[in-house]
Amino acid sequence: MSGILWIILVGFVAGVIARFLSPGPNKPSGFILTTVLGIAGAFLATFIGQSIGHYGPNQGAGFITATIGAIVVLFIWNRLVAARVIADPGSK
Repeated sequence: MSGILWIILVGFVAGVIARFLSPGPNKPSGFILTTVLGIAGAFLATFIGQSIGHYGPNQGAGFITATIGAIVVLFIWNRLVAARVIADPGSK
């Protein structure tokens, strides 16, 4: 249980950092969307790290890898918005 809480906490911080580091006009607006994308990036980094043996079964991603994962998720988000697969919530 503490592993999931750690991933969520790290994901939140990684999402905020990734939002400032990632270029592009289609940045997700809002606190909740940024948090969700950061948490998704942290889970992605944890999954990949555990798959290649870098992290143990009960370990989560660190800040750097979670930030990289959040940037990847944010890049995918930007491409989906640019291709109009999903609507941009900040365009209203």
